[in-house]
Amino acid sequence: MLNFGRLNVLFICLLVLCLLAGRIWALPVFRYLILAIVYLLLLGYGCYYIGSNFFIRAVCSLKTDKKIIALSFDDGPDAANTPAIMEILKENNVEAAFFCVGARVDENAVLLQRVYDAGHLIGNHTYSHHTWFDLFPAGKMLDDMHRMDQAMARVIAKKPKLFRPPYGVTNPAISRAIGKGHYTPVGWSVRSYDTVIRDERRLLARVTRGLKPGAVFLFHDRCPVTVAILPEFISYVKSKGFEIIRLDKMLNLQPYV
Repeated sequence: MLNFGRLNVLFICLLVLCLLAGRIWALPVFRYLILAIVYLLLLGYGCYYIGSNFFIRAVCSLKTDKKIIALSFDDGPDAANTPAIMEILKENNVEAAFFCVGARVDENAVLLQRVYDAGHLIGNHTYSHHTWFDLFPAGKMLDDMHRMDQAMARVIAKKPKLFRPPYGVTNPAISRAIGKGHYTPVGWSVRSYDTVIRDERRLLARVTRGLKPGAVFLFHDRCPVTVAILPEFISYVKSKGFEIIRLDKMLNLQPYV
């Protein structure tokens, strides 16, 4: 499997070969440009696709033949939509994972307590969810992640072990922060894109296509469209003989420190 270290070794070897060949034959400059472009494209893929395990190995699904899946919700708790999602989950006897933002935990402490008391998993999704979080140095990232731990501990007296990076972006700095913080990085195998898909039919069609054993679904509990399609999605999942398992239980992960 290609990762950051192997990519660097591969392209250093290719560059050396090109330089040696250039001493024998006159190689056009655009060959080096193509090499650089391919390197940057692979690097971008590794950064923006958490399932690539490019910089750090993240748990994104379960390899199994059993008809089980897990649901996860990012960016909450959201005062407008999280209660509605919790009610839908309760009606269907489903436990889910909520990767929460610390600043929103401070704003909605009572709601976080309700999520936890209902039997759902709480994970770390940073304190700030800053737009440029992935450009922070590792120390600043870790401080932000620890602030989320502290916000959560103040409410439910638990510190999260599971961490999901904002936007699913990974890089060497995030890898170092995760390692120093002793977190378990968690991704997904089915991204709903509910933050950009506003049409309920399109969103439902997208997530139902991703249904397969061991899948981890990514939703956002701040999105009204997710609230709208969730009952029908759960009904579809159950009609196909699938069971919805809490993420940490399905993946056999330790949820809290």
